[in-house]
Amino acid sequence: MIGSLEISRMHPTADPLLSSLLATSPDTPERALAARYAPIIYLDANEPFPPLVVGYTLFRRTGPSPSFRQGRDVDLAASGHPRASMAIEYAIWSDWDIGHLYELEHVWVYVDEHGTVVRGEASWHGDIHDMRHQGHLELHGDHMALYSEPGKHAFAPTVDWFKKRRQEFKRSETSALAGCSGVLITPYLQEQVKGTPLDHRLVRSYLAQKAFEPSWQMSNVVEIRPAMLVPWPELLRWMPIRVNDWLTRLARDIPPSRYRFLRIGHRGAAAHAPHNTLAGLRKAATLGADMAEFDVQQTADGHTVLVHDSGLTDAGGHLWPIRRSTLAQLQAIDLGEGERIPTLDQALATCQAEQLGAYIELKDGNAVGAVADALHRYDGEGQSIVGSFQPDAVAEFKALAPRVETSILFGSTHLDAIQLARSLKASYVHPCWERLPNPSSLLTPEWIARVRQADLGIICWHEERPAEIAALQQLGIDGICSDSPELLLRTLP
Repeated sequence: MIGSLEISRMHPTADPLLSSLLATSPDTPERALAARYAPIIYLDANEPFPPLVVGYTLFRRTGPSPSFRQGRDVDLAASGHPRASMAIEYAIWSDWDIGHLYELEHVWVYVDEHGTVVRGEASWHGDIHDMRHQGHLELHGDHMALYSEPGKHAFAPTVDWFKKRRQEFKRSETSALAGCSGVLITPYLQEQVKGTPLDHRLVRSYLAQKAFEPSWQMSNVVEIRPAMLVPWPELLRWMPIRVNDWLTRLARDIPPSRYRFLRIGHRGAAAHAPHNTLAGLRKAATLGADMAEFDVQQTADGHTVLVHDSGLTDAGGHLWPIRRSTLAQLQAIDLGEGERIPTLDQALATCQAEQLGAYIELKDGNAVGAVADALHRYDGEGQSIVGSFQPDAVAEFKALAPRVETSILFGSTHLDAIQLARSLKASYVHPCWERLPNPSSLLTPEWIARVRQADLGIICWHEERPAEIAALQQLGIDGICSDSPELLLRTLP
């Protein structure tokens, strides 16, 4: 049975790029074997992104996978399993995951010398799992049946896996977080796909329109037909072409005024909670922020803490300079509502729990190494931006953590921020013009065009004036900081 979501796949002539790929796959004995054992995939009734094409690789002996990016050996004689004489690896391509542009999931089918399927495995959020449920594979003849996670496409032998995983998150990956990862840049695409801030913005803008909630009715069934199968090297060659084609289409079809900009809570949510506190981070998340901006400095005993000013004043009026005070001394001070100065580790753990990105401003160049290390420990490199008014700090951080996006903050309207950002290998320019009466008028079309030509993005000062927020959206900037992040939701159609 073919589900309704497969209309575009069943008519590849409507998609010349897909047609050209499928035309490269000749009828061979290997393709016939791949078709004979191809899995059957159950999709949610609301799933917007079915698989389009499948790259296959046959194994007659144990060997490394050519397509699973985490690296693995396809082992025909794995301990605890019946010995297989052949394995088939299926690299299953969808143009979209609800969180990012393009998805590649994997299924492995193991067959014994009698032609019987004896083992099945599939990918699960970067890991690999046995597809037995209660000790058995679900087989329809020679075809292993499995379920695809709504929007995310990870595979499981039962829908219960997806429901259990969903309970781990406070915000829905298929609606509130749609498009949050932008363009997925993996080793397959490096050097061939840029992944600029504008690319990420276009992807998020598109996927925000595709947000949905699962029905948990797995009624769309995909049978992988021979016409969908191509040798893995052909799919590998095609993938960056496909991604770049999508980015070209999105740039043509989405006007700047429809860009889904980043909603960034300033110092957490400064209008609602004490600045740079864990309560502020949590409040930013509940108000719909995508990221929370906070400032970091180092204490006298080497702890990285969230604080904006050079010192804190206690209830008795005594000033405690951050760089000359210990963490214990600083945490004895009530910041309001019982909040204490948090460490960077505490902040990143909170952001992780709240599914909130971190926009970290380096107030202290001594914190550069600690911030890079912490982001690596918390696997936050892809969900964070690190910025500073200090060019040296931005340059040093980028050298330590090249995968993390960076920004250069500036207050003057007279410097060449674009040239400065390029010299620092920064991703964003960040004008801080909140004290000016009509700062959006300074972002001229000519200046914005120069920013985009340099493959840079634009994040703007903290803004609480609805008219200015609306004007910034019309210009198609990449992010806005606000003490009141809830104001950033109102401008979107």
